[in-house]
Amino acid sequence: MNKTIQIGNKLVGEDQPCFFIAEIGINHNGSIDIAKQLIDIAIECGCDAVKFQKRTVDVVYTQEELERPRPNPFGKTNGDLKRGLEFGYNEFKQINEYCKQKNIIWIASCWDEESVDFIEQFNPPAYKIASACLTDRELLMHTKAKGKTMIMATGMSSLEEIDSAMEIVGNDNTVLMQCTATYPSDNQELNLLVIPQFKEKYKTLVGYSGHERGIAPSFLAASLGACVIERHITLDRTMWGSDHAASLEPLGLKKLLRDIRLLPSMLGDGNKKVYNDEKPIIEKLRRKKTVLC
Repeated sequence: MNKTIQIGNKLVGEDQPCFFIAEIGINHNGSIDIAKQLIDIAIECGCDAVKFQKRTVDVVYTQEELERPRPNPFGKTNGDLKRGLEFGYNEFKQINEYCKQKNIIWIASCWDEESVDFIEQFNPPAYKIASACLTDRELLMHTKAKGKTMIMATGMSSLEEIDSAMEIVGNDNTVLMQCTATYPSDNQELNLLVIPQFKEKYKTLVGYSGHERGIAPSFLAASLGACVIERHITLDRTMWGSDHAASLEPLGLKKLLRDIRLLPSMLGDGNKKVYNDEKPIIEKLRRKKTVLC
């Protein structure tokens, strides 16, 4: 398969540089200043895009869930927390302007139809479907109707559920992301060999959305053919919030991007050869120059 799609000004495909999404999500902790700091870090480390989340709180969560006691910086209930973390028009307008100024792509995962329509006013080049939303038929259809690239995470999903979702979104302008929806994920939960299986089964571009500690699994995912990698990022993994522990700090992000960018040269072209730098070693170390048959 030699499929290529375009996200913003970037080409995405197996023969293209790995497209890296820095997931800011809710790690801004309700602060537009922290959000901008994280955008700057993503740019400095060489990321292709940043991603946020958007929810209509009263639609996504039940009243019972919102009223559940949960002490947090914004109040005493889970609803206080969800509303405190939710950016509105003014914040997303600033994000849109800041990313344009800094020349970096931004996208969002929208958890309900109203949120899709809200983000659409900023004309994003793609939408992310969160793992929790993969079985939401109406949301998939509503998002698909916008005509943008769909990046679909598969955490907590069976093959049958993924089959159904792919029937709705199709494989022409879709990136299917292997994902495990634990935060952080243990190594034995990552199942990276699903990546080549997804490529064969669905004939679509495949990526990896990682929640693991460290950087090695994401690098391995890229080596297995993931043409999109997404990782949560944070200023500090010890910050208050549910996603920080499964996120990369700036140094880890920089190291991961460095290694992923070197991957094509490491993999080579698959044709065995003798390199020029090996030839003096042949003269030095080989006692006999021929192979006896």
